[in-house]
Amino acid sequence: MASQVEELKTKANTAFQAGKNEEAAKYYTEAIQLDDKNHVLYSNRSAAYAKMNKYEDALKDAEQCIALKPDFVKGYSRKGASLSYLKRHDDAIKAYEEGLRLDPQNQQLLDGLGEVKAAQTPTSSNPFGDPQFLMQLMANPKARELMKDPETARLMQQFRTNPNNPLLFQNPKVMKVLGAALGFELGGENDDEMTMRGDPAAQPSSFSTSKPSTSSASNTSKTTNAAKDDVNKNLTPAQRQAEEEKDKGNEAYKKKDFTTALQHYDKAIELDNNMKYYTNKAAVYYEQGQWDNCIEQCLKAIEIGRENKADYKLIAKAYARIGNVHSQQKDYQSAIKYFNHSLSEHRNPEVLKKKQEIEKILKDEESKAYVNPEIANEEKNKGNEYFQKGDFPTALKHYSEAIKRNPTDPKLYSNRAACYSKLMEFPLTLKDCEEAIKLDPTFLKAYLRKGTALIAMKDLGQAMSTFSKALEIDPNCQEAIEGYRSCTMKANSDPEEVRKRAMNDPEVQSILGDPGMRIILEQMQNEPQALREHLKNPAIAHKIQKLIDVGIIAIR
Repeated sequence: MASQVEELKTKANTAFQAGKNEEAAKYYTEAIQLDDKNHVLYSNRSAAYAKMNKYEDALKDAEQCIALKPDFVKGYSRKGASLSYLKRHDDAIKAYEEGLRLDPQNQQLLDGLGEVKAAQTPTSSNPFGDPQFLMQLMANPKARELMKDPETARLMQQFRTNPNNPLLFQNPKVMKVLGAALGFELGGENDDEMTMRGDPAAQPSSFSTSKPSTSSASNTSKTTNAAKDDVNKNLTPAQRQAEEEKDKGNEAYKKKDFTTALQHYDKAIELDNNMKYYTNKAAVYYEQGQWDNCIEQCLKAIEIGRENKADYKLIAKAYARIGNVHSQQKDYQSAIKYFNHSLSEHRNPEVLKKKQEIEKILKDEESKAYVNPEIANEEKNKGNEYFQKGDFPTALKHYSEAIKRNPTDPKLYSNRAACYSKLMEFPLTLKDCEEAIKLDPTFLKAYLRKGTALIAMKDLGQAMSTFSKALEIDPNCQEAIEGYRSCTMKANSDPEEVRKRAMNDPEVQSILGDPGMRIILEQMQNEPQALREHLKNPAIAHKIQKLIDVGIIAIR
């Protein structure tokens, strides 16, 4: 029963992590039916019910969890969250405080308590305090993706406990997450800095996966307006007008009306010489493939940003966009240069990934340019000369150069494998043989060298398999016949090797993996007389005989 419960719990956890909350709740319920004293199952099902907006059910499970194990801190967190969603803020505060008496430093309880207390603040001064809003915010796909950045996650954690902090409203990362959920840009650009030409422009994210009710839509609208007011309250009239022009430009950009977008961005620049308007213009030129204009606007943005001590992350974005332009032009050296500039300002994982991709392209191009079969043949001949003289290190050097010059010739790998074998480097011998076989699955000599290396490594089972494959290619190959015979003799004289080979047999693995058979084998060990009874069952008798035949068990 315990194994069944654990299996159902694992399935439920997997479903929950995949966002399949109903499926998770179903598995948790089945597990609870088998073990109704397991407090963790109630805690987990409470979380699943909360995700399904079944807050009453979530509360019942949280209370049952606490009743079963009063010192289980997470139960109080579940209870507090459920009560908070049900707008029972005073009761939620009591639940969180009960948990904190058990673990005063528990961050989840502290955050939950902060959220509930913030929710009790009048909505007009705290539009983000409602836990329901915060839950929907974190469920937004684009916001969730942004939250993968550790710094963003930390800032949003602070925002959840103190949404009225004016410094957080000025942080571009917080604004980007809120903008993603609310469906408009807050203090940022109109596109992702890594967007490549031809990708659709970023569209406003849906606030909720389900269609909101009239009251929900009204609340979201109020929240949106409140957020805009908070962002714009410290702007001058000219700056506000510039933001309006930028918003109009963004709308045109999303509609692919680039001419109109540029007109609005230019008006915004006339009103407020802000670097973000130049980067928005650069984004338009990028979409149009006007590479020189795009670079010019990015450089201008960087210049203005430096003068005004702009956030280094915005400078990094401008450099990254220049890197993208050079990448599109296949000027990979310049692309790496500007990606490095970007990374020196801010180590963005996406920029780093792009740089690494281009470095790989450059490396592949250099490798292809280095390929020359004629020089490879010359190096191979030099390698053969030194091999015959017994100077294996020098032969190895020439074979390696030959491989660089012609990496698709299986014979070169086989020759180098022979060198490695003479130098007693059997794992490297094996690696080169496998590469030769991958290039030419009928290359007999590679199989023979691989089999010999496996014997040296005392892996007789794999060696026998390798010589067997060699015999499929040439049934009369004397070296393969002798190799197979040698492996058989050594294997049969070594009980441990017999057992090892048997354990690789799929039928043996299936028998030993059967819980019922394991019980029977254990019973046979403790009660030898039980064997007679088990042999009366033909299916069990067959399995036992198989284990006897391969040497796994012995009958005395």
